[in-house]
Amino acid sequence: MLHGRRILLVLSGGIAAYKSLELIRRLKERGAQVRCILTANAQNFVTPLSVQTLSGEKVFTDTFSLTDEHEIGHITLARDCDLVVVAPATANLIAKMATGLADDLASTALLVTDRPILVAPAMNFRMWEHPATQANLATLKGRGVTTVGPNTGMLAEGETGMGRMAEPAEILAAVEGLLAAGPLKGIKALVTSGPTYEPIDPVRFIGNRSSGKQGHAIAAALARLGADVTLVTGPVELADPPGIITVRVETAREMLGACLGRLPVDVAVCAAAVADWTVSNATKEKRKKEPGAPPPVIELAPNPDVLATLSERGQARPRLVVGFAAETEKVLEHASAKLARKNCDWIIANDVSPATGTFGGDFNTIHLITRAGTEPWPRASKADVAERLAWRIVDALKGEHERHRLHPAAAPRR
Repeated sequence: MLHGRRILLVLSGGIAAYKSLELIRRLKERGAQVRCILTANAQNFVTPLSVQTLSGEKVFTDTFSLTDEHEIGHITLARDCDLVVVAPATANLIAKMATGLADDLASTALLVTDRPILVAPAMNFRMWEHPATQANLATLKGRGVTTVGPNTGMLAEGETGMGRMAEPAEILAAVEGLLAAGPLKGIKALVTSGPTYEPIDPVRFIGNRSSGKQGHAIAAALARLGADVTLVTGPVELADPPGIITVRVETAREMLGACLGRLPVDVAVCAAAVADWTVSNATKEKRKKEPGAPPPVIELAPNPDVLATLSERGQARPRLVVGFAAETEKVLEHASAKLARKNCDWIIANDVSPATGTFGGDFNTIHLITRAGTEPWPRASKADVAERLAWRIVDALKGEHERHRLHPAAAPRR
């Protein structure tokens, strides 16, 4: 929780500013005091009145407001806080921060503050990919500025790409992670994500539609809560989450090897959609389509089971092993059977039938299945699902730790 913590939120001019209204609400719910600076362009997207209503605080827009200068001063405003959050952070404001420009209240406050800064970039994907923007971000990171996002998705211009501002839940978790040592500090976590590709020949493979969005979001959420996270991911079109060791693999065997190489860990979350089979007669040369010849026969063999293997590691077994069951029918029935079959602790069951849009989409509807029962969760963004799961992991690991510390004999058996 953020009771008594003081946040200075800077909103710059982008359509993503509407998300910052939700961020303000969430920060306030957790007991934070939120003061806001709006740039002139930000006021084209959200009004000072709406921001003031949600924050319960006066909104600041003008460097040279004599009343504001007398009451608080822009220097005091920039330092009378525990953290400065810039959301959305446009390419323009990021450039100002990197070069030290101070031509309005927002850029002046950011130049004069001596508090930690968290930046949530939001812009067109071509602006994000431009070498100037990347150089400016590298400069800021070199000065200790923390970033969250951006994500890949639909942008305001109707285009799709990297540049969508992180969801409020992601920014909130980053805030909590920066303002606390982190409830998962000292915890080692392993997360798998994405699909695996099983080669048929050098140019063809068996794969699936997993985007990796949920697994990557879980890894980022755990890291923001202080965990030491390793992400083992199959081929995805996602940026590596910041502050995380990312290991990229292609096949199920490579994924298993990478996971075993990171043990021991305290928690393993197996969100990857690992292929059940590999091609046993894969060729080193491209298979040719010969005129009149029948299609080639592809022979399949079982892949190693990453989730089951991690659940059966004896003394090297993680204290908490979480699996995913992506089903298209009888979701709860199949997921419950998987929990027993794999010997893991929790199963996250989700319906991935085409009508749900889960594979490749930004939302998920899940059930958390444990040996104690089934808990339905409301439909939410994958970032929100990740945050909720991360906090449940906090409860499970910290609760177990305390039981073991106070009553070693009562520690739960696997």
